[in-house]
Formats: sequence, C-alpha cells, structure tokens
Amino acid sequence: MKIQKAAVIGAGVMGAAIAAQLANAGIPVLLLDIVLPDNPDRNAAAKAGVQRALGARPAAFMDPARAALIEVGNLEDDLGKLKDADWIVEAIIEKLPAKRDLWEKVEKVAKKTAIISSNSSGIPMHLQIEGRSDDFQRRFVGAHFFNPPRYLHLLEVIPTPQTAPEVLATFSHFAETVLGKGVVVAGDVPGFVANRIGVYGIVRAMVHLERFGLTPAQADQLSGPVLGRASSATFRTADLSGLDIIYHVAGDLGAATPEGEDFTLTDTFRRLVEEKKWLGDKTGSGFYKKTKDAKGKTVILNLNLDSFEYEDQGRVKVDAVEAVKNQPLAKRLQALYTLEGREGDFLRAVMNDGFWYAAKMAGVVSERLPDIDNALKWGFGWEQGPFETMDTLGMQTVIASLEGEGRTLPPLLAAMKASGREKFYQDSEVVTPAGQPTPYAAPYLILSELKKDASKVVRKTAGASLLDLGDGVLLLEFHTKMNALGEDAIRMVGTAHKTVQEWGYAGLVIGNQGEHFSAGANLPLILSQAQDEEWDELDAGIRAFQAATTSLRFSPHPVVVAPFNLTLGGGCEMLLHADHVVGSAELYTGLVEVGVGLIPGGGGTKEMLLRFTDQMMPGAPLLPAVQRAFELIGTAKTSTSALEARKLRFLRPSDDIVMNRDLLIAEAKRKVLDLAQGYVQPVPRQDIPVMGDAAASAIRSALYGMRQGGYITEYDLVVSEQLAHVLSGGVGNNRTAKVSEGHLLDLEREAFLTLAGKKGTQQRIEHMLKTGKPLRN
Repeated sequence: MKIQKAAVIGAGVMGAAIAAQLANAGIPVLLLDIVLPDNPDRNAAAKAGVQRALGARPAAFMDPARAALIEVGNLEDDLGKLKDADWIVEAIIEKLPAKRDLWEKVEKVAKKTAIISSNSSGIPMHLQIEGRSDDFQRRFVGAHFFNPPRYLHLLEVIPTPQTAPEVLATFSHFAETVLGKGVVVAGDVPGFVANRIGVYGIVRAMVHLERFGLTPAQADQLSGPVLGRASSATFRTADLSGLDIIYHVAGDLGAATPEGEDFTLTDTFRRLVEEKKWLGDKTGSGFYKKTKDAKGKTVILNLNLDSFEYEDQGRVKVDAVEAVKNQPLAKRLQALYTLEGREGDFLRAVMNDGFWYAAKMAGVVSERLPDIDNALKWGFGWEQGPFETMDTLGMQTVIASLEGEGRTLPPLLAAMKASGREKFYQDSEVVTPAGQPTPYAAPYLILSELKKDASKVVRKTAGASLLDLGDGVLLLEFHTKMNALGEDAIRMVGTAHKTVQEWGYAGLVIGNQGEHFSAGANLPLILSQAQDEEWDELDAGIRAFQAATTSLRFSPHPVVVAPFNLTLGGGCEMLLHADHVVGSAELYTGLVEVGVGLIPGGGGTKEMLLRFTDQMMPGAPLLPAVQRAFELIGTAKTSTSALEARKLRFLRPSDDIVMNRDLLIAEAKRKVLDLAQGYVQPVPRQDIPVMGDAAASAIRSALYGMRQGGYITEYDLVVSEQLAHVLSGGVGNNRTAKVSEGHLLDLEREAFLTLAGKKGTQQRIEHMLKTGKPLRN
C-alpha cells in the first residue's frame, strides 16, 4: 500500500491548499469540485481553487511550477478518475448529509486499495461512513489539516473503530515523511485534540481576563512568548482565527461535549460577535484594531472592554514579563507560576485551567499524552505541551495548586498524586491516561533529550556545542541568539574537525533545532571593530571565518549541513561550502550582506561565481554567468523555499530536501554515513576562469544606468562596485585569466574590509541593528 497519486475533493480554501501541499511534496493530485451553474467552463471551480492557492499569502506553493502537478476536474464528468488515486481526501461543506452522499459515490469508483479520508474539523468520522461497506470503513481514516497546510505542522489523524491498523500506519508514515506533517492520533470526538483544548483555553482566558480586570494586551504579554507560546498569544490569536470561528466552535463544543459549560462564552465576547460584528482581522476590528496615524504609520489600538472604545495604549509592558523574558523557559515558567498580584492570579488561573482540562481529556481526545502535547505545540506554536509544562513546574506542585483552588482532580492527576511521581515523562517512560508508566521513545532525534546524557556532550561553549549523535557521527550545534555566528561558533568549527579526526568519527553534521539555522554574522562585533578601527582584529576575524567555511569542503571527512528557516549571510555561506546539504523544505536562504553595506566575505561570492560559471557549456561566454552571480548577491535575493533555493543555485541538484524538519538531523546523520564510505578529500580549485575588467566594466555600465534611473542609491553603487571587482577576478584587462579559490577569497576579504571602513556601511549596520530593516542611503 503506497501513496503515489492523490485526489482532493473540494477546491475551497482548505482543499486547494491541501492539493498545493501534495504538489509541493511531488505528488500528482486530482482536484475536483462542483460544476458551477451558468458557467461554460465545467472545471471553473477547481481552476479557481488552484489560482487562489497560487495567489495565497503566505504562499501555498513552495514553487509555483509545482501547480502543474494538479489536474483539475469536476464531480460530474471526472468522478471516474478517482480510480487512479491511492489516497482520496475530501474538503467539502461541513454538512453530514453531503459527506455521506459523497462517500457513497466515491465507493463505487475508488480502487479497493485506496485510503479514504475526511478533512472535517467537526463532524465525527464514524458518522460519515455509516452504511458504507466493511472494506471501505477499514480504509477510512480522518485527516484534519490545520490552515495553512504548508506552514502549520500539525495533522490530526483520526481512526474509527473500523480503521485497519495497517491503514493507520501507512497513512501516518506518508503524512510524516512525504507531506512533512507532525502526526498525532486523535480520538474521534468533538474538536479532536488541538481545537478541543485550545479553544477551551481561549474561552477560559476571556473569563479570567474580566475576572481579574486586565486588558487583552496585558494578558497577551503574560500568555505569549514568555510562556513559550506563539507571539500572537491568546487574544491576538483569537483575532487572527476570527472571533466568529471561536464563537461557533465554542458553541458546537458546548453542545456536543459532556462538559458543555466549560465552553460558555462571556457576555463581552458574545457582544463583540453578535452586536458589534467585530470579528478580528477579517473585519479590521476585534480585541485589536489597526489604523494609521497622521504620518501614515501603522498604529495598533487596543479594545477597552469597559467602554468598548479603541485606545492607543502605546507599547504595553508588564513588569513581571520584562523581569524574566531573557531567562530560560523553565525559569520563566517557575517565576510566573508563583507570581503574586492580579497578573499572577490571572496567569495561574489560565495555566491551571489548561492543566486541569488537558488531564481531564487524556484518554478522551487521545490515548497518548505525547500526542496531546504535540498537538498544542504543532497546532498552536507552543514550545511545551501541557504535560511537559507540568513536568517543568513539578507535577506535585501543580496538583497542590489545583487542590488549593478547590478543584476535583481528574483521574490522571489523582493517580499521579497517589503515586508521588514528579513527572509524566521520566526515565524513558511516559504515563498512560490511567497513570501507568509505559516505555516511551521520541519519534525523532531531539537534541535537548540527547543532551540529558552528559556523555553525549563532547564539548560546549557559550555559543556552540559538539554532540555525539551515535554511530560515529558528530554534530556541531550553534545556540546563540538567532544562532548568529560569533567567535565561539567559528572556533568550534575547527575544534569539530579536530575531534572528528582524533576520536575517529565518520564525519560531521552542522545543524540545530532552534528557531533558525543561522541569521548570519555577529553584526554588533563587526560594527564595533570597524568604528574603533580595529582593522587587524577584523581582518583576523574574516580570515578565521573563511578558514571555517572552506574547511567544510576540504576536510578529510564528510561534512553535511542541515539548514532550515532563516539561513542568511554567513549561515548561507556554510551550506554553500558543505560536501552535501540536507535542507528543510522551508528554507529561506540568501547572501544578504549588501543590505548592511557589505559583500559576502566567507566565500559566498566565490561560491556563487563558481556555481554559475561551472554550468556554462565549454566555450560559452562567461559574462552571463558573472552577471547572474552579481544579480543574485547584489539584490540580496533570498529563497522562499528549498525548491526556490535549488533554482537560485544555493542548493545543488544533488542536495536533499526534507519535507519534515523534525527528521532533518537524522537524515543528515544518515547522509554522513553514506558519504563516509570511500570518501576522498577534495582539493581547492586553481583554474577558475575570470574576465577581469571586461566583466567589471559591463556591470559598472549597467549600474550607472540604474543609478541615473533612480533604481539604486549612491551607496548601493559603492557596494556594487566592490562586488563587481571580486566577481571579475581582480585581474585588470586579462580576459582569459585563471585564478584560484584562495585568490578570490583574498579579494572578498579586501572588499569586506574596505566597505566596513566606510561611514555608509556603518550607518547601514547601525540602522539594521536598531530597526531590523535595511537603510537605503
């Protein structure tokens, strides 16, 4: 049973986005919808879905060309084409009769091995398949995607009592490895896992907001990143989701669940939706409202819940949050859980509601506690799920707090109290919903878990660590803010190579499991050295970084870099020099140094010149290749996915793309072991063709035209001329010169130092550090 072709029925927002994600994964997909009345194009509805996905922001497609993998059709003429699909998923209207009618038609044409799924977020799966054959019911499993499917990691897989175990296993494996989803197995109950617990949390937060007299902005400060949760926190999340959606989901859950009163909305929330029609972002007003001031600057207004007027409260700060926000998550949680005053009372009430309800739902929404934790992490952007958070705080501490509020403990917590156990996760075990320990191993390689074994930490400094991944593979991990590449990280590259050789490792992986792979160089240090005219120190730093990046290619052992999310500047230069890249599908990489008035100085300029000139046919003119490298670096082009990174040549055709970032380190480790078999140490190139002044003059001519037309600034011209000098090879009027990699690195370093000494560059760096945006001076 293998899924090689899929079909999506329903080309609305979700159906089209699911089809786009299948196409992103390289799976051909049939997209069907109804025939629109009075429209001569019988496939108009499906075509509109594809166009909607192509125009979606954020983009639904990793590469617009992948839309060619989607075949459109309609449910009247093309239903028979479902016979070729290995997986059929519906995303039609949320009405039970419509779904039952569809499944009756699908069963008549689908092949007998096809897996069948519904993307319903509210209609129980077992109700949809009543009356279907036993064989159909065996192959049916719910597949609830979160919107947008490309970016939200969570996929709730919902088996019915009739779902065959092998179908559940096959589909879950496909969803994890091919679609890149984080799979949790959910109970076939209202709200499944994430919405059942997440919407409950929003409803209860509103109750406590009014109870303790806080503003939505204060509550969001307390319940956002400081708790290890998404930056949208609670009430901004409600605005993004749509207050009407929460209103209806809470109402549905209240009517469909035994604990219906737990989903009762406050009168204030109901007034927002029913009377004011303020539904959040979709209407422009909710708990917050965006507007423009007299200068045209965007201002966020906050809703006063007493007056129902919007107010400019400025940047809201909560002293308790400011005091702990730079501490590790565990310390932040422990400090805030014991906070005194109304802010502490609010936060404790919200957290305790979440703990109590998650424990109550264990065994109902899922049979596994890790699935409940993962659903909240993957669906709502939490760093820790509710059971992991209770472990951080101390389970018995949480139980005492709940009892102090007069709550009756759910059976799971009552069992934990009786056992005296301090953690749900402990000693390679996790407890069941009944409170019984059972063996547990994480489904993928988690570095934070690996580091709990002190013997696996080979070396550690403030900015980087070396970890033993097992099987003879060493990992270099960065752990600075945004994983910026400071002196610690650069030094550790050399230490890593030395350790691989002296300890007999097969090779090296460079990767981490932070928010981003690396946002690039340590700009504050560069600025400080330049302003203090510490040119020897800055020159030594650039030389050290060049030595680090080039060592990734020319070491006597394989090096695999595993980039993901932001991989900019120096981070990009690292992946460019690796023997091999195993990159996340969500890879936003580029050489962005011109934005701060510099050029790539760690071999990035050299590497892009090589990548474009090497693809030229023998005897073809070099200028187009030089121009392409110049355009890519000079415009600071950044990929919007790994597929685009491959088109831009940041990734080679031979590099691997992994859809599921959770699997990235394990796949990189496997690649190191593959490369280690018969690995031959490369040697630096000595024969790189360059064009000298001919290339520089051609680029300079185009630049002056752009300056005259107002397309670039005066200082853009200064930076671009230095970049053109490096890409020309710096060999005067010799059009047929051959230079070495070392020569190009020297040119890079000289250009970098020259620009760092200029006031325009220092202004750009200062502006970037202050605002996070480039300065066009």
